[in-house]
Amino acid sequence: MPDRSTTRRSFFGLSAGAAFLCTIGGQEVRLDDPDAARKADVLAAQVERPPGAAPQDALTFPTPEPQPGGRKREYWIQARTRGWDVAPTGRDDWHGRPIPGKRNFRALVYQLMKPGFAAPNGPPLMPGPTLYAEVGDTLVVHFRNAATTLGQALTLHPHGVRYTPDYDGVYLGEHTRVGGFIAPGEEFTYTWEATPDSVGVWPYHDHGPNHTLNTFRGAFGAIVIRERGAKPPDVEQVLFLHQLLPPVTELPRAFQAINGRTAAGNTPTIQSRVGQDVALHVIGMDNNFHDFHIHGHRWKDAAGAFVDTPTVGPNETITARFVEDNPGRWLYHCHVFSHQDAGMAGWYMASP
Repeated sequence: MPDRSTTRRSFFGLSAGAAFLCTIGGQEVRLDDPDAARKADVLAAQVERPPGAAPQDALTFPTPEPQPGGRKREYWIQARTRGWDVAPTGRDDWHGRPIPGKRNFRALVYQLMKPGFAAPNGPPLMPGPTLYAEVGDTLVVHFRNAATTLGQALTLHPHGVRYTPDYDGVYLGEHTRVGGFIAPGEEFTYTWEATPDSVGVWPYHDHGPNHTLNTFRGAFGAIVIRERGAKPPDVEQVLFLHQLLPPVTELPRAFQAINGRTAAGNTPTIQSRVGQDVALHVIGMDNNFHDFHIHGHRWKDAAGAFVDTPTVGPNETITARFVEDNPGRWLYHCHVFSHQDAGMAGWYMASP
């Protein structure tokens, strides 16, 4: 098996600012071309094929462009580790009691950066930045593996959008293509298409060689695709339901979490007003099935039936969308009783 501690890019001697031609797969690539890194990666992937590779492994793919009327939506995202407190207030507001014991662990998260990775464009959070596009757009996601102390290759793998194998962001062992192994300190640009069947809310997450553990550490986020020109909701929140387990966190107990936090007062507090269009997108991000309940509210599911406690499985999404008409302090939570009692709950605050 090839030594994956050396990336395809470094294998071919590509360095920033180099001004010479190298030949890969019979094609010349000028290394001072701003797009040379991507070209070299694509060509290298075509020639670095293991014995017995299938014909599909030799396919080449163009980088998609926006459809007429669409545009490129560019994001710069880096993966990095950071200390994470699952309950920053130290309390459970719902039950009015302190949360005892150790609460901090080393998380792996995605961070939004300014163009060119010039500087942070926000803190490193769990979940990572939400990516937005409309039908006809392309999402151009520049990704940097800045988790150098972790010493692992990482990726970005999307759900819901259209992509070629080069932009799948998945490690496939000997059959890994260019986007499936981004070594520490390396960068790669993914391009995904927002097609008509992409409308909805979808997760993205690490899918590198150690993707399960790294996703459970916090390497996940959301993609929101709207119809062209669709009006966004007045209030919109993505809520990931997941557990933080001792084998991942090295903490003495499991925490049931929403967006990396446990217990009301730490999990997201959602604010709305009567008359507003509210959309709460709920995604399962562990091995369990959860459900989602907001006290005092109902909404229609995809079949048009009113519900108030729909089920969501691993990497599934449900959306609770309604016009606010019932002001007050309300509890939202997973209605698996052991999950809600262990912290998978929060406040929904509706003002008159």
